[in-house]
Amino acid sequence: MVQPIRTMISPGRYVQGRGAIHQLGRYLAQLGSKPLLVADGAVWGFVGHDVEASLAEAGLPVDRRDFGGVPSAKEVDRLVGEITSSGADVAVAIGGGSTIDAVKAAGHLAGIRWANAPTVASTDAPCSALSVIYTEDGEFEAYRFFPRNPDLVLVDSQVVANAPAEFLIAGVGDALATWLEARATAQSSSRTMAGGLPTVTGTALAKLSWDVLWENALPAIDAVRDNQVTPAVEKVIEANTLLSGLGFESGGLAAAHAIHNGLTSVAATHGLAHGQKVNLGSVAQLVLEGATPADLREFIEFTTTVGLPTTLTEVGIKPDDTESVRAVATAATAEGETIHSMPFEVTAADVAAALTSIDRHATRIRENAKLPAPVSYTAKH
Repeated sequence: MVQPIRTMISPGRYVQGRGAIHQLGRYLAQLGSKPLLVADGAVWGFVGHDVEASLAEAGLPVDRRDFGGVPSAKEVDRLVGEITSSGADVAVAIGGGSTIDAVKAAGHLAGIRWANAPTVASTDAPCSALSVIYTEDGEFEAYRFFPRNPDLVLVDSQVVANAPAEFLIAGVGDALATWLEARATAQSSSRTMAGGLPTVTGTALAKLSWDVLWENALPAIDAVRDNQVTPAVEKVIEANTLLSGLGFESGGLAAAHAIHNGLTSVAATHGLAHGQKVNLGSVAQLVLEGATPADLREFIEFTTTVGLPTTLTEVGIKPDDTESVRAVATAATAEGETIHSMPFEVTAADVAAALTSIDRHATRIRENAKLPAPVSYTAKH
């Protein structure tokens, strides 16, 4: 019998700071001579000039292709065609998590190197060796795993601070789940996305991400609302992107992300950011774990103050909508889902009960703390 091993993986290089976008060409020149840049029109509109100048300074050609909007299998295959026809030797994603996931998958299939330049700190996708693939309608379809991580992740802190604060808030929701899930994975000795048991390092980085966010998230969000880069902003960008990326991949995923995946199966949740749905998954995971009233109250109060959903109502599902809740719970507990990394068995009925119980309890906690009442989310079609 082969004994399970412990393993940790990470990107080849991580670069972060105000003005880092001006160094993109220099770092790309270390990877190849013919980059293919993938960015949608909106992103290119505010970083294109700086990217072009940076590549020109490094003696690299500028070849930009558009991103279709959803990291679906069809979009990945289209991008593989763009890479092949261009003769590119490094694929570069410029934008958010969806662009990054599509380019990672396409770069892998095309057999070239790939780099990420996230323009928001909304997910932990940039550093990982996997992509989340969705149907063209936005439902979770599958994880695709790659034999290596991105060669380069470059984050310009000012570009992140110039984006709407809602992106940073969503990233906090995604990153806070990292420790909750890594803790559960360590307790159950389950395998991680890195392909082995969690390392002490991966678990510790997940905890560090949590600690950094509890200390810095609120002042960082306030600063970003004024497009300012402060030490708190730098710390939160790193926690959302690098610490959470390393922590989830080498520390492990559990219930929170599985419940996120389940939520994507309900059309009413479409349009919400990944991290918003993950935060509700974190609340549900705490309920499933039988968290102490104090721990549950603190998490609901803190993430409500941050601006994240803590109720079903806020992700577009009514607590008495048993059909939708059942659909989420069934998808979240499907075979192979990360919820089975919890240190105890979790059934669809358990998830449905946890989700249904959240609204009344979270609403009361928020009322007692004089925090805003939940507002129903309506998907924009």
